Amino acid sequence: MGENKREQAFLALFEASFHGDDINYIAENENEERKISSSALKEAQGVCVNLKDIDETIKSNLKAWDIKRVSKVALAAMRLAIFEMVYDDGIPNGAAVNEAVELCKKYSSEEEAAFVNGVLRAVSSGKDMIDAH
Repeated sequence: MGENKREQAFLALFEASFHGDDINYIAENENEERKISSSALKEAQGVCVNLKDIDETIKSNLKAWDIKRVSKVALAAMRLAIFEMVYDDGIPNGAAVNEAVELCKKYSSEEEAAFVNGVLRAVSSGKDMIDAH
């Protein structure tokens, strides 16, 4: 498979977006083709538990965009990156942003990666950041 924890969590979040953001649906319906490690599942579950705050952070940094217009790939990447920036002290903000950009390049396009980069750079600079503590 070759996917790391972050990529597995991203793919689970992306898939969950087609099922009402229900990450448990993904965990219950995994199969041989789509296995998710327990650490990736835990990370994706963390995103879902904090989804309202994470989405509010995204919305406040979209600059004249409606979150409904954001693709599911970009949304999954941004949600995961913001979760990592806010709730995981072991991941530097820059690394979370860069990994989200790389996921968008792999699963979408350079244009979408640039969009995600702009939004996440605004978030990481402290504008409208969630206070997790």
